[in-house]
Amino acid sequence: MSFFTSLSGMRNAQTDLGVVSQNIANAESVGFKKSNASFFDLVASGAGTDPRLTPGIGSALTGITQDFALGTFETTGRGLDLAINGDGFFATTNPVSGDVSFTRNGSLRIVSTGELQDSIGDNVQGFAVDSSGNPTSTTPGNINVPTTNAGGAALSSVSISNRGVVNASYADGSVEPVAMLALATFAANDGLRPIGQTKWVVTGASGNADYGNPGVGQFGSIFSGALERSNVDLAEEMVSLLTAQRNFQANARAIDTATQISQTVLNLRS
Repeated sequence: MSFFTSLSGMRNAQTDLGVVSQNIANAESVGFKKSNASFFDLVASGAGTDPRLTPGIGSALTGITQDFALGTFETTGRGLDLAINGDGFFATTNPVSGDVSFTRNGSLRIVSTGELQDSIGDNVQGFAVDSSGNPTSTTPGNINVPTTNAGGAALSSVSISNRGVVNASYADGSVEPVAMLALATFAANDGLRPIGQTKWVVTGASGNADYGNPGVGQFGSIFSGALERSNVDLAEEMVSLLTAQRNFQANARAIDTATQISQTVLNLRS
């Protein structure tokens, strides 16, 4: 039994090493959220078993949870680099499939057609606004910035306020609000499923997205000219890495010891 007990410990240590390695590998990924592995013990017992004679039979993975604590902000000075100061995710849609995903990576860009996209080409979602920049809808859609205004002046720059209002500036000096960023929150963030590229999608465990306006209620405000860095603490992860490595080595040593004891018993019988 000691072989299988230690084997379960080695498997869990390997899982822990994988989680820690993923955190370290993404220490510089914008908007990345670290994960933690947790485990529980296994006990061979029944209703009639004497608790004083109950042996342990190893451990198993409870789950891998994500830590959505706020990361530090790094100033970039670029107007389309955004960070969310508080709760919420940017909502994006794939221009081909229409699939919706959510991210904390606010590195955005305007393409030649005027669409506001994230760094991998997904369309950023927002609400329609009136001439004062107040939202006129609660249903998000793709944000498209007109490349020319009604007077024929060309688009010169785009800025985004802390309320999430997207303002377009034109060559004739006019400034027009064109949309408001839509932020999404969830009943259980740790139920979101990561899909890579610092993006998540909805699952039954997370609940559906609740869309709202930046800076209102539970939704965080927008910091323009900054990006949210990963919330990975490298010093903490290095300690976790060493702990997981020691756990793996200790379980391997336990298997080696059990093998030696078994071999001794077999030799005695012979």
